[in-house]
Amino acid sequence: MMRINQEYFAGVTWGAMGRRGTWATSRADRSMELMASLTGATWTAIAFAAVQAKPQSTVIPFRDEPTITDDELKWAIAKARSLNLKVCLKPIVNCGDGTWRAHINFFDKDVPCEPKWSEWFSSYTAYILHYAAIAEETGCDMLCIGCETVQADRREKEWRALIAEVRKVYSGPITYNCDKYQEDNVTWWDAVDLIASSGYYPEHDWPEQLDRIEGVAKSFGKPFFFMEAGCPSRKGSAAIPNDWTLQGEPDELEQARYYRAMFAACETQPWVQGFMLWDWPANLYEQEEAGSNDDYCMYGKQSEGIVRDYYTSKVSQSSI
Repeated sequence: MMRINQEYFAGVTWGAMGRRGTWATSRADRSMELMASLTGATWTAIAFAAVQAKPQSTVIPFRDEPTITDDELKWAIAKARSLNLKVCLKPIVNCGDGTWRAHINFFDKDVPCEPKWSEWFSSYTAYILHYAAIAEETGCDMLCIGCETVQADRREKEWRALIAEVRKVYSGPITYNCDKYQEDNVTWWDAVDLIASSGYYPEHDWPEQLDRIEGVAKSFGKPFFFMEAGCPSRKGSAAIPNDWTLQGEPDELEQARYYRAMFAACETQPWVQGFMLWDWPANLYEQEEAGSNDDYCMYGKQSEGIVRDYYTSKVSQSSI
């Protein structure tokens, strides 16, 4: 673990909204090559989702569409390795009715005829263990066992049991991606190897939030990085970067300004060991469309160069 404790994670999340059939294609191949060559990344979080029907569903049908196939996933891992990128495997669960995964929730006490946490965690454990085995088989450098399941965070016993099972299958470092503002609500950080969260903090709120998060990282004595962070290139998004539905005109200058503010704030906090920036899609838009694209991806936008320069500098410093 010493290497992980000291390493800087210059990462970009790849493929997150990918659906079955969109990976292992020439377009996906070009997308990852561009990400590797243009961002200065040394890591990628390969992210994908299984879809349960609704927040109160207890079955996660990860072998079914739209989840990518195992062959597609293994292709992505091999492609990343061919580009000298280290890989964090990141399976996510989403809800088919459009509800955000943070609202997956059940009664704290079992009630007959009602869906139960035990049922959900049984299905979720099967899901995570399947990909933990692939992470081990393919030599992934890190495994993220969950993402922004805010209501589930309180189920400490279940998470500890899941982590114990994962460690029987996967020998590398494990993390969990809590949601923004939730870092000090997770009580089981001692069970994972790294603390990670989604850093969608308002542009001017970074210093205050970093002060708060530092206390969490120090109290558990664990390395910390942002498993997600970023801002849409959209007017108004710097003030609320987690709102992907915000209405506004495309504005790459706003995204660039946000990245400068985020990096400047984190630069004063050496305990922040990096990012897996959100995000770089497998189905990448054309460069000439960058000016009209208002999503998180930085391809062809001013923030692309800001990320590249910052990552290049940080990787250079960490290698000294």
